[in-house]
Amino acid sequence: MELVWLEDFNVLAQSGNFSRAAELRHVTQPAFSRRIRALETWVGVDLFERTTQGATLTDAGRHMLDNAQEMTRRLYQMRQEAREVAGKQARTLHFAATHSLSFTFFPGWVRAAERSGPLEAIRLLSDNMSVCEHMLLGGEVQFLLCHQHPDVPPRFAADQFQSKVVGSDLLVPLRARDSEPAAPGIAPPHLAYTAESGLGRIIAARLRKEDRPPTLNTVFSSHLAAVLLSMAQEGKGFAWLPRTLSEAEVVNGKLVRALDEHWDIPVEIRLFRPNTALSDFAEDFWAKL
Repeated sequence: MELVWLEDFNVLAQSGNFSRAAELRHVTQPAFSRRIRALETWVGVDLFERTTQGATLTDAGRHMLDNAQEMTRRLYQMRQEAREVAGKQARTLHFAATHSLSFTFFPGWVRAAERSGPLEAIRLLSDNMSVCEHMLLGGEVQFLLCHQHPDVPPRFAADQFQSKVVGSDLLVPLRARDSEPAAPGIAPPHLAYTAESGLGRIIAARLRKEDRPPTLNTVFSSHLAAVLLSMAQEGKGFAWLPRTLSEAEVVNGKLVRALDEHWDIPVEIRLFRPNTALSDFAEDFWAKL
């Protein structure tokens, strides 16, 4: 049995799609499918039900998932700690953070955290929410920094992780000041987040709660809030943008409201970590937050 098989299993269980999982694992789909089949052969049972819509876990696969995720995290943590004990790696804190928070919130937040004691080294990996969740699940990072909403839990087992609120944000529907507002009865052009985006999940959940959600004419989509910000500034449509990212453009008048305050979405900024023990300096950092 190979560790990469367990990593493949975890990613496919999360994504539910062979093509997407292969992309996340940076291999071709045929090679990825062969590795999943090799794992199933080693276990002796089918772990996924394959359909035209994707892949879903069998009962055996669901039973195996928590242990597979925990085992993968522990193996990477063991390697990391062995390197630190041998002096071959600096005492580094490993973070995954979604793109918008990496550019706006993270630098100032880390500077504030250092007031309680200097941090020797930091490694930040920035990507969309789906990839960040995968990095935390796989043990590649100790911490995940992301936007969070009570109605949209992360895609990992809640009982295996804990979190702290470290900030707040607000998603505001914004458009360019010079763009024409939509005429009555006409759906305004909407700049949307893709399914890999955590912000997209939050907005979709908010709209599902509305008895009369706005009619949206989606003309463009991206998992990057910064790209949607740029498109909105160019007058291509409106987007729900984090205040931490768009505040300067609102203050200078380049962006204005596309919808009234009823459609604002308050969100938390949370830091997640596994329940299993981290290295001493990572635990010390967590305790001081």
